[in-house]
Amino acid sequence: QVQLVESGGGLVQPGGSLRLSCGASGVTFSRYAMGWFRQAPGKEREFVIAISRSGISITYADSVKGRFTISRNNAKNSVYLQMNSLKPEDTAVYYCAASNVFVNKAQLYNYWGQGTQVTVSS
Repeated sequence: QVQLVESGGGLVQPGGSLRLSCGASGVTFSRYAMGWFRQAPGKEREFVIAISRSGISITYADSVKGRFTISRNNAKNSVYLQMNSLKPEDTAVYYCAASNVFVNKAQLYNYWGQGTQVTVSS
């Protein structure tokens, strides 16, 4: 049984930072590209950032370039999302997901976590 479990969400002030973690089990982690998506209230789920199986390639949404970064540790079956210079518009539920291909399209991701809430507010 494949499980992705996110952690690290919370409330942060504008301009602050958060680091999300996602741990995987039941899957050969190094065979999957990993992505982060987010969904704000009343909006569709949107792509944030993804990292290739090896960690060499990363692709970003324009809205987070220069502020967010992603990394992975295949030995620990984990992927991380470092979020800096957070803005109120970054408020959303953040999901990690695993895909057989390195893409930014949600429909091509095979497995999803349950999500973790990030709220950016003063």
